[in-house]
Amino acid sequence: MNKNTKKIGLVLGSGSARGMSHIGVIRALEKMGITPDIVVGCSVGSLVGASYLFGKLDALEEWASAFNKRTIASYFDLNFSMRGFVKQERMQDFYEEYVCSGDVLISQMPKPFAAVACDLSSGEEIWLKSGNVIDALWASMSYPGLYPAFRHQDRWLVDGGLVNPVPVSIAKSMGADVIIAVNLNSDISKIHELTGKTDEDDEPINLNKTFIGKAKKSIQSVTPGWLSSNSKNESQQPKMFDVLTTSIDIMQDRITRSQLVGDPPDVVLAPRLSHIGLLELHKAAEAIKEGEACVNRMAEEIEYRINR
Repeated sequence: MNKNTKKIGLVLGSGSARGMSHIGVIRALEKMGITPDIVVGCSVGSLVGASYLFGKLDALEEWASAFNKRTIASYFDLNFSMRGFVKQERMQDFYEEYVCSGDVLISQMPKPFAAVACDLSSGEEIWLKSGNVIDALWASMSYPGLYPAFRHQDRWLVDGGLVNPVPVSIAKSMGADVIIAVNLNSDISKIHELTGKTDEDDEPINLNKTFIGKAKKSIQSVTPGWLSSNSKNESQQPKMFDVLTTSIDIMQDRITRSQLVGDPPDVVLAPRLSHIGLLELHKAAEAIKEGEACVNRMAEEIEYRINR
C-alpha cells in the first residue's frame, strides 16, 4: 500500500504479556500492504519490534503460542538479593534465539530502530538509537521488581514505560511522516489476582512448584500478608504484587494519555486487553488475535491517514 514516499513509523507500546498483541498488529498491517520504515518500541514493544526487523517474528509467535502457566516459572527464580527475579542467563538466551546474536548493533538492523528506557537516578527519558541491540532490550524491559536495573554508559536504566509508554516523539525525531502507534494500556481497569485458579480448560497448578508459590511460601514466613490474605472477605486488602503491577499499569495509562495529547500520532491502535495480566503469557494467542482485530476495526482510518 505504500504508494507514496511518506515514511511510516510504527510505535509499539509497553504492556508486558499484552505485548504479544503487537504480533497480531504487524501481521494485519502486512495483509493491508503496510510495511513500516521506522520501528520504535517501549519495553515489550521493543522486543517484538526488534524480533520483527530481524525476521524472527514467526519463531516468537510460535514460542508465545506454546506458552502455558507453568512455563513462566522457568524464567524466574526466588532470591533475596532484591535486585530482580528474572533468570538473567535464561533471558539472554531467549533474546539471542528470538531476536539476534549478542554482538549485533542497532546500526546493523535492516531499518531504523529505537527503544526507550528511564534513567533510575534522574528520571530522564533515554532514547536508545545506537549501541548493542540486546543491551537496548534489557534496558527498555527492566520492569521494576522483576528485572534488575541495567547498567548502560554509567547509568542505571529501567523500563521505558515509566516515562514514555508509547514513544511517538522518538519516531517523529527519526523522520517518520505517518505514525501508527499501539497503546496496550488504554482499557486497563481491574486488578488481576495471582491465585492458583486456572481456566476451565487448564490443568490445576501446584503453586508450591512455581516461582510465585515459592516466593509466597518464603516471604510469608517473615512478612505474612504481603502476597496474600487468609481472609474470605471479598473486600479484603489487595495483594502486594497486584498493587505494584496495577499501580504501574494505571501510571502508564495516565502518562500515555498525556504524551499522546502532546505528541499525537496519526493513528492510535488500542487493542482490548484488560483481561490479560502482567505475566499471563499463556493468553498470547488471545492477545495476537485481538491485535489483528484491532487493525481490522481501524483499517479504513489507517488507509486514509497513510494515503491522504
